[in-house]
Amino acid sequence: MTPHSVLKNKSYTLAISITKLSQFLETGQREDVLSKLVLRSGTAIGAVIREADYARSKVSFRHKMKMALKEVNETQYWLSILRDTDYLGQRQFERLEKNCNEISVILVSSLRTTIQ
Repeated sequence: MTPHSVLKNKSYTLAISITKLSQFLETGQREDVLSKLVLRSGTAIGAVIREADYARSKVSFRHKMKMALKEVNETQYWLSILRDTDYLGQRQFERLEKNCNEISVILVSSLRTTIQ
């Protein structure tokens, strides 16, 4: 399995987890604003990575990977807020944070190996 396919799989799995979290927040916790923010950034990661598959150049590919890294960082921010406002338990936060960190490591590695 190539690093890019691992990245696609991990980002897809994260998007599913974030979607379920968002559904729980909206229905169970009645939290609409943060649930939509984390849903947007958490699902954008994989979408942008998939867009990179069709990049027209290495520069475009790097740009998409940097965008995905930005989305990971934003997702981590929203997850931290959800944890610190008691909408998200520590265990669930740690699991999602671990997934985000793994994706970040792969993205950074990919950026380092793709010379501009």
